[in-house]
Amino acid sequence: MLDLQPGFNPSVADMAQTTAMNGETVSVVFGDETVQVPKGGFYDRFHARPDLDAVADEPGVGRLDFFRRIPRQRVASRVGRVWAPNFYYRVRSAQLLMAAPMSRLRAMLPAELSPLAALPGRGLVALSFFSYAVCDNDPYDEVSIAVVIRRPGARGRDGAELLRQLRRRNVFAHVLALPVTTEIARTRGVQAYQLPKWLTPIALGLDGGVHARIANRDGTPDLTLTAPAPHCLDCPSQSQLSRSTMIHRVDGRWHRTEVRSNPLCSAQRLLPRDVTLTRHGGPMSELLDALGASTMLRFDVTRDGQSVLDMPVPLEANASF
Repeated sequence: MLDLQPGFNPSVADMAQTTAMNGETVSVVFGDETVQVPKGGFYDRFHARPDLDAVADEPGVGRLDFFRRIPRQRVASRVGRVWAPNFYYRVRSAQLLMAAPMSRLRAMLPAELSPLAALPGRGLVALSFFSYAVCDNDPYDEVSIAVVIRRPGARGRDGAELLRQLRRRNVFAHVLALPVTTEIARTRGVQAYQLPKWLTPIALGLDGGVHARIANRDGTPDLTLTAPAPHCLDCPSQSQLSRSTMIHRVDGRWHRTEVRSNPLCSAQRLLPRDVTLTRHGGPMSELLDALGASTMLRFDVTRDGQSVLDMPVPLEANASF
């Protein structure tokens, strides 16, 4: 268990996970793995294809207009045909965007991918904490370390490409680490997406300040992030839609996987001076050190939001990097 400091308020997802761990579970098969999920939970009942009218009756779900316009279909995957996309009905997150030397980023990326320069000789690394209170895979938390990259096939200078990605609200990235807190989230991420997921304790709290932690598998600290509570602003549903596109290999072939986000209450601060990121040692700390991630450029907090995760789609055979 994480040693939560005084004043740390677990998120709704943390409390739901604790309830699930104390309750009954059932076995489900995904790909070639069998894992335990909460009995009577979303995955047990719906297997990633819930009726939105039934979801609307669940406590704490919120409005579903964003999801009702997105059809769910049976699509091919490396584990057979599955229902997609996955819906995340209540999302909280904290993201820290940091500068890092281009030479370090190039050394950590596959040769085909190029980091996107935001400053002379410096690229971008995003450290993100997510808490999914209500989602198709049952509640879980997740941490991501990703490098912002040039869009496959992009032409022109990095500055123009960065502006293009920001203008279109679609940032391209390569994820280097994506640990999670539940077996079903790990299994689906590894089996269907071949993403670098493993199981470890994670916690994110946004009440009374930002308190985020990820531990090693033995419970000892890896990374901690703290900051004063930002002033989050409400925005109408679907007024600030954005996308993140992961570029990664699936069975040796390059794919893109899109995440569509619908923030409902969020805040953004440039060059934050009161954010503290402590590296205690562990795989995530070591990865940030290897990337040379240092200067904090932007801090984003989503107190309430929604997201949609699509299945990987192969890049065109003639796509150039």
